[in-house]
Amino acid sequence: MRLFVTGAAGFIGSNYARHVLETSDDSVTVFDALTYAGNLENLAGLDDDPRFTFVKGNITDRDAVTAALDGHDAVVHFAAESHVDRSIASPDEFVHTNCDGTNVMCDVARHVGVDRFLHISTDEVYGSIEEGSFVETDPLSPRSPYSASKAGSDLIALSYHSTYGLPVLVTRSSNNFGPYQFPEKVIPLFVTNLLEGKKVPLYGDGMNVRDWCYVEDNCVGVDMVLRNGAIGEIYNIGGGNEVPNRYLTDSILEILGYDESMIDYVEDRLGHDRRYSIDISKAQALGWAPTRDFREALEATVAWYRDNVTWWEPLKRRTA
Repeated sequence: MRLFVTGAAGFIGSNYARHVLETSDDSVTVFDALTYAGNLENLAGLDDDPRFTFVKGNITDRDAVTAALDGHDAVVHFAAESHVDRSIASPDEFVHTNCDGTNVMCDVARHVGVDRFLHISTDEVYGSIEEGSFVETDPLSPRSPYSASKAGSDLIALSYHSTYGLPVLVTRSSNNFGPYQFPEKVIPLFVTNLLEGKKVPLYGDGMNVRDWCYVEDNCVGVDMVLRNGAIGEIYNIGGGNEVPNRYLTDSILEILGYDESMIDYVEDRLGHDRRYSIDISKAQALGWAPTRDFREALEATVAWYRDNVTWWEPLKRRTA
């Protein structure tokens, strides 16, 4: 199978491209605009594999997508603007990339005639939940420009299935962590700050709850849905690791040998959702389950950033 993977010079997409090339005979074309979070170093070593191709291009550019997509069997659509804080400061580019870009991808894919179109989304489209867990049929209630743009892109993709018969599937993943995550996100930000001897900025009272999924587990789940999921269906993918941000912070401090004096409590984020929680039983029914212990995976992640200062240090300087 020839896979066309958008946004795969970023965090999750690059890990997914590595997973596919390591576990299958498929070929992978990475299509990425190389914006601030896209980094060719995330794909280092893959160009030695004859099944790997990189094409620089923007998902909002219809001509570029058309030229690159023809001849592929399936699309895995990771490309998106993805940082909540950036979406609050600059919502226009989130709507443009996430909604207009998804529309272009779907429209070109239907004309090319791909066999499968997997749209990658987020649990943030559901909004906050006090008790229980969201299932895939629950209504969407996004509360930031980022999550609203992702909810819109979900609906655009699913509408192409209903209207045109495009073979769309959707995954909604919880917070991912692991190697190659851009250091503005909370885990790599906190780890790299501490490695630099700086404090970590914790929003509000630190009791907002997130479910953390190790990126390798998510990539296995995404691939399972691509190959075995039912067309037109949505699948939640989570790690089963719901913890408050303060617990996460304390865990990172402990791993690196610091105490709570390194916490800098900052004003809470606008519209900060209190708790995310998703039911993953539908994905589990396909035969997938998260396998990595949270603490072990967190320690491995911290070690990766400790061992790869030359990867993240230039990125932090560039965005400072």
